[in-house]
Amino acid sequence: MLDAVVVLVVILLVASGVLVMVGPSAVARWLRSVRRPRGIKALFKPHRPREVAAPALNPKTQRVLVAASRLANWLRAHGHDDPAREIRNAAARMTANEPAGLYALQTTLRRIRVVNVTDSASQERLKTLVSELRSAVQDRFEQLELLPFRRP
Repeated sequence: MLDAVVVLVVILLVASGVLVMVGPSAVARWLRSVRRPRGIKALFKPHRPREVAAPALNPKTQRVLVAASRLANWLRAHGHDDPAREIRNAAARMTANEPAGLYALQTTLRRIRVVNVTDSASQERLKTLVSELRSAVQDRFEQLELLPFRRP
């Protein structure tokens, strides 16, 4: 009998030590997640999935990202992988540091002038996509009141 009491006390001491190390907020979070259903009908109700909302982007930033994506996809489809990769990297940089991403896009747009396409229809599409991205970047530059956008 005395051995069972000692074992029980040791188990309780170890459990309380673990709870102290884990912390009260983690224990409270765990207790909230182990809610008991209220009534028999609650057992058969499906749980609604929690929706994680992405941070809202400025519409002009979205416009820049869409234009960059279109241009990068077109360049990659036509065999210009390096400029496409640079555009994607600059667009990805905008999510963490928007001004740095805009400046990177501006630099990449200057380099795209070197890209030559033999087909005249493809060259026209490239010019359209580049001008769309350039105007979107310029609009966002002006909105953020960054250094003036330099025209090439």
